[in-house]
Amino acid sequence: MADPYALCYLNGAYLPPAEARISPLDRGFLFADGVYEVVPVHRHRAFRLREHLARLDHSLAAIRLPAPLDHGQWCEIIARLVEHGRDAEQLVYLQVTRGAERTRNHLFPTGVTPTVFAYSAPFPAPSPETLTRGLAVSVLEDTRWARCDIKSIALLANVLLRQQAADAGAAEALLVRDGWLMEGSLSSVFVCSHGRLVTPPNSHLILPGTTRDAVLDFVDWLDEDVRPIARAELDTADEVWIGSAGRGVQPVTSIDGRPVGDGKPGPHWRRAHATWQRQLDELAATPPL
Repeated sequence: MADPYALCYLNGAYLPPAEARISPLDRGFLFADGVYEVVPVHRHRAFRLREHLARLDHSLAAIRLPAPLDHGQWCEIIARLVEHGRDAEQLVYLQVTRGAERTRNHLFPTGVTPTVFAYSAPFPAPSPETLTRGLAVSVLEDTRWARCDIKSIALLANVLLRQQAADAGAAEALLVRDGWLMEGSLSSVFVCSHGRLVTPPNSHLILPGTTRDAVLDFVDWLDEDVRPIARAELDTADEVWIGSAGRGVQPVTSIDGRPVGDGKPGPHWRRAHATWQRQLDELAATPPL
């Protein structure tokens, strides 16, 4: 995410990020014992907010941390941050950790209040070059843990994989486990071949993608299939896309230095991108939250 605006939320208070203070004994700092969510804002409207908050609830339940706020309270926080940010296109980051205790103890503490933090930043719009030339990606072995369905703040493996891809001149790492395509280090993945759009199924090894589900909802001119994808299918794909809250849907035109299709964003992606933009324009006519 880009640099935050001059207002954040921390444990019931709104204040400048530079003044926010969190204990060094917070379990998020010591153990990465927490979860997060990222909500895209388009045309001043939170996009698929219900689905994002449902995924946050899933992550909290998975780490056995009772939700500190209900959806109405989250909506109030998001609305306040978005209003302060003013930009029509933003990303709102939400994070909950198990809180701080007096000692470093692996066991869940009792009587500890969760730490709740949120901030907003400008949406990182794709560059014209990305839209006209597409992205280069690397395929890497998935070295993450076995609960990728939890949107955990423990992202070290993702960071290392993303950096490895960047060192190779790639914009993203597509992750493969035992010969099967999982997802990107920070995105969902789609493979388009012979008029069919395929994406891997949700499991404990994949984060359920809200952007992925949005794409499957509106791409109605292609046959769709949610099934395991073999690594080899990337080599024969007509088109490959990645999607995330912070990227929308973007075309992949090079994998490990080899072109995808003719090496240019494909016609199905161009139609998907145009449809995506129309949907966002229609979003502007809906209530803010």
